[in-house]
Amino acid sequence: MLETGVRQVRVALSMVFGRRLSVRAVERLVADALATLEEFGSLGDDVDELADGPFADPDERRDLQNRALRRTVRKLAKRSPFYRERLAGVDLDALTTETLTSIPVTRKADLIERPEDFLCSPPYLATQTTGTTGRPVQIWLSRYEMELWPALIALSLVLRGELGPGDRMQINLSSRATAAVQEDVAVCRLANASCHVVGQIPPDESIEHLLGRDGVQPTILTGAPSYLGQLVTAARRSGYGPDDFGLRAIYGGGEMLSRNLMDALRETFGAKVVGDAFGMTELLPVGGRTCSKRHLHIDPNMGYAEVLDLDTGEPAAPGRLGALTVTPYYPYRECMPVLRYNTGDVVRTLEGEPDCELSVVPAVSYILGKAGLLHRTDDGIVTPRDIVEALDGTPGLPFPLRHRASVGDDGRLHVEVAAKEVTAVEIAERLREQHIDADVTVLPLSDEEAAQRFPLRCDLTEHTFTRSHA
Repeated sequence: MLETGVRQVRVALSMVFGRRLSVRAVERLVADALATLEEFGSLGDDVDELADGPFADPDERRDLQNRALRRTVRKLAKRSPFYRERLAGVDLDALTTETLTSIPVTRKADLIERPEDFLCSPPYLATQTTGTTGRPVQIWLSRYEMELWPALIALSLVLRGELGPGDRMQINLSSRATAAVQEDVAVCRLANASCHVVGQIPPDESIEHLLGRDGVQPTILTGAPSYLGQLVTAARRSGYGPDDFGLRAIYGGGEMLSRNLMDALRETFGAKVVGDAFGMTELLPVGGRTCSKRHLHIDPNMGYAEVLDLDTGEPAAPGRLGALTVTPYYPYRECMPVLRYNTGDVVRTLEGEPDCELSVVPAVSYILGKAGLLHRTDDGIVTPRDIVEALDGTPGLPFPLRHRASVGDDGRLHVEVAAKEVTAVEIAERLREQHIDADVTVLPLSDEEAAQRFPLRCDLTEHTFTRSHA
């Protein structure tokens, strides 16, 4: 117990003062937590404080944020050619969350155009974004990052009882997401759980794995929401229900996960659904959790999050739409770090403090869509999430929803939907029920034609090792 306490203090002090964390110390904390669970059955009353870290206290958060930001920009100015130019003339030692806004945001285009100018330490592994919303970005990671991040994530999951011995994780992520897949595998190893990297193979084959045809049923499933929607459709088509599976939790991220799809996943697989978790390859290990009130809570321990008004670029006022902008702190990000990275994801700031089970962690709304995909009609802004929430689960529209929306010269919203068993009138009425006025066109496309016209992450299908392509 004394050794555990010493390790906790070492890790906490490193987080507060911004020193490189001892990966082995964090891994040992995971082992300590597992040993405590095995011996006593619980981790004690102070587990939430340990899981949320030193930045959870709002009275201490601002001072810690300012120190973390100064530490980060000093490293960037010293090691990154890109940021050496961008930070010229900035008083780095006086930087605060208030003055941070004087530094221009970093955009995806900057990473694409000058990737080598972002490198700050020797690279170890190259990964890339999936490219489903634009040109993929290649991201380099250090060996320290690839070892540290899984240890921190495993510690958090074990402390919260979300992963542990006896669990088996089925990973239905695209192999393009090298870092995410490797991270999940390492997390399972540290938590003494098993995993099965299935990839985005044809859905019927994934269902076979979920049924445990290879001898073991998974207890946890992770995948993109559009792929999870395909699994719902495949399972229902074959007549399977919750009694046929052993899942206790399903995690979806990378796309919007609607209420209706969450309900369908629960009803079909009998598992808790954790949807709309936030994470980006460019920002790892900074991430966000969702709560029962449909807030997105960005972890304040590893990075600083801002919401910038879409029109002015200044901090968004309460209740306003804005672009989520994130700065990962050093030493959690050291190889290819970014400063004030504009994710392009639109959220709405909250009016007042959150009143949910995660209220100690800063929050915004769920992701509402990409800034470039907002629909500015004569009646006001319609977000991609507004449309997905209105249409997902419509009788006659299979999961995943395939559609496109745009605003015409008449100022009205125009929506195209791939469907064979529902009419334009029915879809227009469904939208009106959610106060969305739109002209609707239904396209009776085949599955292959719909995927080409309305691509989603689930279309990054891998056939190499599947039975149908043996």
